[in-house]
Amino acid sequence: MATDVKKLVVHYVDKKDDNTEIHLRNDEMAINEKVEVFIEQIHHAYNGKPGKGFCAFSGEKNSVVASAMQSYRNNELGFWHMTEQATTVLKEELNKYAFNETGYLIFCHYQYVATDYVLIAMINIKEHYSITSELDLASSRHLDISRMQLAARIDLTAWDTQAEENKYISFIKGRAGRKVADFFLDFLGCEEGIDAKQQSQVMLSAVEDYLSEKQFDKTEKDDLRKQVFDYCNDCVSTGEEANVSDISATLTKGEDSPFDNFCKEQSYDLEDTFPVDKKTVTSMVKFSGLGGGVSVSFERKHLGERVTYNEATDTLVIKGIPPNLKDQLQRFMEQEQ
Repeated sequence: MATDVKKLVVHYVDKKDDNTEIHLRNDEMAINEKVEVFIEQIHHAYNGKPGKGFCAFSGEKNSVVASAMQSYRNNELGFWHMTEQATTVLKEELNKYAFNETGYLIFCHYQYVATDYVLIAMINIKEHYSITSELDLASSRHLDISRMQLAARIDLTAWDTQAEENKYISFIKGRAGRKVADFFLDFLGCEEGIDAKQQSQVMLSAVEDYLSEKQFDKTEKDDLRKQVFDYCNDCVSTGEEANVSDISATLTKGEDSPFDNFCKEQSYDLEDTFPVDKKTVTSMVKFSGLGGGVSVSFERKHLGERVTYNEATDTLVIKGIPPNLKDQLQRFMEQEQ
């Protein structure tokens, strides 16, 4: 499915130490095929970012961004003027933090699967090098979409219909050691709402308890876990929230007591719909860990068969080593001999 771009404005931000320079584009960008492809790439890159936070505009913070955006939606303010007001707030907030940031500030109103979004993202610049036909070195600057860390997306449809749930704005939580999350919350005038990681973990616990109560055998459990994971992974890919009713339909398999009733009866702190944290739900189908120079990862269904764990001796036994690892080990052993 393709994105349908309504509006696009790009400004330039150059923050160095205590000085922030803003270069505003004079008007909206014309919408053409190139723009549509560009925004679609950003949309999918944003959806694929793990560890997002979710929030809503706070009435107590008197958000300039929220006010300007609402005026735009009421046809009282043009899209460009809305971005101008928001960029002014961004500059003020950036000056409060020590980190530097240089790149293009993108404001885009677009539609995807009958949902309206406004995406605000800072896209950094990356230098690329090539060799010319004369064997000289040439350089060019490209937008580093895959590594964007400063971005938030307002679900306008949910803002209209589900504002009380306080999760219609998502944002990338940012790199370690930087208060990016705090910065974006202050810039937007938001308070963090639902915790995707916590909700995903509650869902996993509920699924495991449900599978145990229904006394499915190991193969059935592995199959159902995989189906739930595939559903959640699809939600991450599309940017949609997981629905407990959909998970229930996957797990119930004709049972009289569906999963959603089970969650209510057992009083799990699980919302009817919730954003998915991919890293958390991946543990449903895969075990992984690293430490002390060792990294191990294997599919959950292999535990007890190809992989056995001895808790008393703190050891893993792996039967059927991956061919590429086996080849490395064999060549090393030959060299040692």
